[in-house]
Formats: sequence, C-alpha cells, structure tokens
Amino acid sequence: MDAHRFNTEPPVLLAGVEVSRRKGVEATSDGDVVAHAVIDALLGAAVLGDIGDHFPSSDRRWRNADSMELLAMTMKKVGRVHWRPVFCDVTVIAQSVRVSPHRRAIREALAAGMGLENAQVSVKATTTDEMGWLGRNEGIAAMAVITLTQ
Repeated sequence: MDAHRFNTEPPVLLAGVEVSRRKGVEATSDGDVVAHAVIDALLGAAVLGDIGDHFPSSDRRWRNADSMELLAMTMKKVGRVHWRPVFCDVTVIAQSVRVSPHRRAIREALAAGMGLENAQVSVKATTTDEMGWLGRNEGIAAMAVITLTQ
C-alpha cells in the first residue's frame, strides 16, 4: 500500500504513466503510488522488508527518483533470492484522478517492468465515496498484491 498527498506541481504518475497534468504529489521520489505499492508487495512477498528499507526517503539518492527504475532494481533484488512474480493486482484509490483512460498503459508498463504478460496484471480503481482524506481529494493511494513463484 502506498499513499501520497496532492500538491500543485504536476504530474501524477501511475506506473510511470502520466494520469494528471492538473496536480502532483508530495514525495521524495516521483511519488508514483502504483509503482511504490507494487515494490512493497514484491519485497514483502519475497520477505525482503519494505520500500523504506531499500529506498529510504532520508537518502538523497532517491530524491526525484523514477519509481519505475526503483521497480527494476526491486525486480533484481527479488530475483537474487530466486523469486519471480506470476500475477499482480493493483487497486488505485482516488476521488478525482481517473484511471480508466490510462488502465491499458498502466497494465502494459507494470507487465513490462516485471517481465509479465499483460494478462498477468490487473489494474482497478475505486473512490472512497467522498469519505476521509482521499474522499476530500487531498491525495491518492494504491494497494497491490503479488503472487511469486520460484
């Protein structure tokens, strides 16, 4: 799971795909909640800790980092312990950012980044029906589930 607060410096990226030019997110890296959630899911499934262990926000190397490059680095880490992904399911939670026009591009980017076929990647979206900080359109979040095999 990953979440970021919106700011006024576009764009919003999901799996490296620009989905909004009207707002941006506050983050150390590019703030790509989909890539971050997938990275955390991969690391967790391979019992390698979490994104903060490998790419801490306190480390200046990750300032403005391309999250899809962080995903590539994570795939190498997961591969070194003899795991590989089989399936990825992502849910984006946002009140105003629309995923559907970009769903195919997001799926293709994630599939390419993990060495999967598009049919092995699911991307969904939902709102919180105007409840909470996400519902007040203060930010965006994503959740990811990964299946690994050896």
